[in-house]
Amino acid sequence: MNELSPADQAQAIGDARQRLTSFVQRCPEDDWTASPVEGDPRPVGVIVDHVADAYEYLAGWVRDLIAGRPVDVNAAVVDDLNAEHARGAATVSPAEVMSHLRSSGDALIALIAGLEPRQLDLDEGRVRRFAVIAARHADNHRAEIEAALTASASPA
Repeated sequence: MNELSPADQAQAIGDARQRLTSFVQRCPEDDWTASPVEGDPRPVGVIVDHVADAYEYLAGWVRDLIAGRPVDVNAAVVDDLNAEHARGAATVSPAEVMSHLRSSGDALIALIAGLEPRQLDLDEGRVRRFAVIAARHADNHRAEIEAALTASASPA
């Protein structure tokens, strides 16, 4: 398992968010509204905003675990959150997504940075896993989108 400190975990989330933000800043409108990822009907903008939305529910789960409340996370819960988000974010603009990434990312980064190292290990390391997921999630979606856009731009 990743044994980074809370400050290092927070930095990793911030770095991944910055890479995603840089992608948004250079993403042309045609790509923003395209759905290039095979098997995912969501437009690029909705996928990127989904990362910002995930920061919010990850932060909520971390706060619950810190408070000693149980957190029920499974594929069905995540699928429901993703579907609900996609319905409400169909026409997000790059500016809206940038604002959402900034606000939800800042809140999650501050939460993780403010933890005591032992708190990362709560619930058998779940808090740490949520922090790792937050960084990887942004990078994974960015890389997936960039690869799909590159493949769709290549001549067949």
